[in-house]
Amino acid sequence: MDDLEKAILIIFDESGTVTSLLKSQAVAFCQQIKDNPSICSICIDRLCFSKLVEVQFWCLQCLHEVLRARYSGMSTEEKNFVRKSVFSMACYETLDNTNSSKVLDGPPYVKNKLAQILVTLIYFEYPSIWSSIFLDFIPNLSKGGVVIDMFCRVLNALDDELISQDYPRTPEEAAISVNIKDAMRQQCVGQIVHAWYDIVSLYKNSDSVLCAFVLDTMRRYISWIEIGLIANNTFLPLLFELMLVEGLPDELRLAASGCVRAVVSKRMDPQAKLTLLQNLQMSRVFGLVSGDGDSELVSGLAFLLTGYASELLDCLKHLNSEDLKRASVDLLNEVLPSVFYKMQNCEIDATFSTVQFLSGYVATMKTPSPLTENQLFHVGQILEVIRMQIKYDPAYRDNLDALDKVGKEEEDRMVEHRKDLLVLLRNVGRVAPDVTQIYIRNSLSSAVGSSLDINVEEVEAALSLFYAYGESLSEEAMKTGSGILRELVPMLLSTKFPCHSNRLVALVYLDTITRYMKFVLENNQYIPLVLAAFLDDRGIHHSNVKVSRRASYLFMRVVKLLKSKLVPFIETILQSLHDTVSQFTSMDYASKELSGSEDGSHIFEAIGLLIGMEDVPLEKQSEYLSSLLTPLCQQVEILTASSKVQNSEDLPPKVANIQQIIMAINALSKGFSERLVTASRPAIGLMFKQTLDVLLQILVIFPKVETLRSKVTAFIHRMVETLGSSVFPYLPKALEQLLSESEPKELVGFLVLLNQLICKFNTSVQDILENVYPVIAGRIFSILPRDTIPSGPGSNTEEIRELQELQRTFYTFLHLLLFTSCNHKDVVVRKACVQIFVRLIKDWCTRPEKVPGFQTFVIEAFATNCCLYSVLDKSFEFRDASTLALFGEIVLAQKVMYEKIGNDFLINFVSKGFLGAHCPQDLAKEYCQKLQGNDMKSLKSFYRSLIEHLRTQQNGSLVFR
Repeated sequence: MDDLEKAILIIFDESGTVTSLLKSQAVAFCQQIKDNPSICSICIDRLCFSKLVEVQFWCLQCLHEVLRARYSGMSTEEKNFVRKSVFSMACYETLDNTNSSKVLDGPPYVKNKLAQILVTLIYFEYPSIWSSIFLDFIPNLSKGGVVIDMFCRVLNALDDELISQDYPRTPEEAAISVNIKDAMRQQCVGQIVHAWYDIVSLYKNSDSVLCAFVLDTMRRYISWIEIGLIANNTFLPLLFELMLVEGLPDELRLAASGCVRAVVSKRMDPQAKLTLLQNLQMSRVFGLVSGDGDSELVSGLAFLLTGYASELLDCLKHLNSEDLKRASVDLLNEVLPSVFYKMQNCEIDATFSTVQFLSGYVATMKTPSPLTENQLFHVGQILEVIRMQIKYDPAYRDNLDALDKVGKEEEDRMVEHRKDLLVLLRNVGRVAPDVTQIYIRNSLSSAVGSSLDINVEEVEAALSLFYAYGESLSEEAMKTGSGILRELVPMLLSTKFPCHSNRLVALVYLDTITRYMKFVLENNQYIPLVLAAFLDDRGIHHSNVKVSRRASYLFMRVVKLLKSKLVPFIETILQSLHDTVSQFTSMDYASKELSGSEDGSHIFEAIGLLIGMEDVPLEKQSEYLSSLLTPLCQQVEILTASSKVQNSEDLPPKVANIQQIIMAINALSKGFSERLVTASRPAIGLMFKQTLDVLLQILVIFPKVETLRSKVTAFIHRMVETLGSSVFPYLPKALEQLLSESEPKELVGFLVLLNQLICKFNTSVQDILENVYPVIAGRIFSILPRDTIPSGPGSNTEEIRELQELQRTFYTFLHLLLFTSCNHKDVVVRKACVQIFVRLIKDWCTRPEKVPGFQTFVIEAFATNCCLYSVLDKSFEFRDASTLALFGEIVLAQKVMYEKIGNDFLINFVSKGFLGAHCPQDLAKEYCQKLQGNDMKSLKSFYRSLIEHLRTQQNGSLVFR
């Protein structure tokens, strides 16, 4: 053993006894050898004599790398030497007459590397230099299995490296691939196919592994060689014999089916394809997949049949002749039972899309003519496939019920898996509604009657089918209960499944009832059944809190839909919900983890919607509302009173409890309209005002508890909508408390609240805004850094994100104020906005600058856009009294800007604003004099005449915004 062989063994050593230093030295030594100009000779010499597989592999790997990197720089002699040597190895020949080593005696990975070298030579030399490689190989196949195996490895490597379209190729590789295939078709494909046939015929009974390897190679090539070479009276009988004869090894039968699948999938003209499919007589295979087994062979044969059915379906779509279409349908009708059976009972190859195939078949049924008996039968089979595919695995039952990590992953997986299947169901429902409804009814009946141990998954699947089917129904069909819906919906409502305690079953049951509520809306006799389903242990009183909360949300939606139809049932509903209402605001409930938007408060929204209707008599309405609000407010007062002496240990549960109560009251108020509480029934409004008084005390007792402040802010939002302008007396105190301890995140919410007030009340809130806006803006700019907010690596913290959100919201608000002052259709609103700007300019435009950037914003944005461009627009009507009042505020704003900012404002306003409006120089000079004087009346009069003059100058050709 020389130094090179020793170094190679060290590199490949996995025993752990070789030090990293020694290994790195070995790598360096081998690299030196690789850089030797005679490396090809060195490698081939070692391949002839070394029996060490590590050395053989290293030498072949080295040859492969050298050919790929240096081929163009090699001499003709060296290329010839490498070509001759490598080909001799592949043909199991020795390079001399000595008893030398043979690479083909090595393990598969060594032979595969030799195959890669031959493919590299083919890449560079075929067909221009080495045109005879394939024809040279074929005579050597008579040497037996070892050379046949190598020939297949070369063909497989050629497919992997160059020909197969399953891998991305460079344009150069694609062009070479085309050249190689063209040359092979012209020169040697026929001989190769003949060799395949002879090998399989010869070895089918003696070496099934070799035959399977040959057939797997052939399968790769069928897609691009002349189909007649395989699809003929010689080769096809052999393939079917291998598939059909029992006793042959499954591996060989599976390989034969793969070749037939490749024949079936060959791209060709639809009419020629149909002829080919007819000649296959595929019905011979149907019986092989009808058993209960799910072996690899059965799965492979099922893959063949699904491919065959897909090709028939494709023919049906593209053929124009009715006779040919009928022939396609006949063949399809023959194979579909076997396809459906395998779809329902075993795994289908992942490369075959069950949904895509079935969707394509269902699409053929969308014709004006009624469905045939066969089609109706197939619809039932498709529905059974869907049901089987959407069923959960019982192995995950406990995980899904508890919704632990495994259960959550399985539920997410199934939600994704079901998407396309349920779209398919809706398509089936549209083409065959009666069959679909009967199938769902039978599935439900069967699920109800099945034993408890398999009941859960059966019931859940049947209910999911019924739920998804609803999406295929028109609103009219839903309302009238077309088909047997009149039977299905009452059956659903009156059923208590043995497995109703299961989370998945309970959830889909409630979702399904909700989906079909439009039927109940038209058939009021079923309302008691609906209420029972939601109010008993199937819904709101379910033992699983996730189901209970979901039921509360869905019940709220049901109440929204049925509205006044539920008035006769209010007493019953409230009695049934009494314990739920009490639990929601208890300490124990508040400690449970909230679940996003479904936090349980929807039960109060449902109650509010029920008792907030004008159909409810005033006395009853007052009684109901008082019975809810009074204990809730008392509970808040007790909790806040006991929290004045704060104990850090019992504070968190108290805060959580108060939070629950605020959410409950907020949700409850959503059912009461502004008109009802302020106009028709002010006594109801008084109750909410008293409640607001109580909840505002929370801001005083808990000034720094952000969760409570945000919940109270949300309630103020709600009261603005519910109480209308009668909320005004409460706003100053509320806004003051909200501002006192506000953090960046809360200030964002505060700005949103101000925006709501402006949008709802316009100028009515002017006095409140004039007082509070400078304070909030000052607070904002005391929080925002005077320099830029940090960005980039390390700045993605919660604090930085909150500052960025506050800055964005405030700037948006400021620009909204500017836009409104220039463009709002209500000039009174515009006037109020200008007045706010005047107040801000007085407060902020000081030396030193109180709010960085505001002065520049005023000079460049507010002054020109509001004080000039907006009044130049001809929609600014001076004859209107309100517009004239707005104009007075705009002139005052200019005076204040000059007094607070001075020439920085005046120079920019005249040089940029007036210049852009083509103002004569003498008029601009007179404007400056008037502005610098003390006569406001004279300034206002002059500025009006200036604007009217500039309008004449422009002839309406410019629009300023």
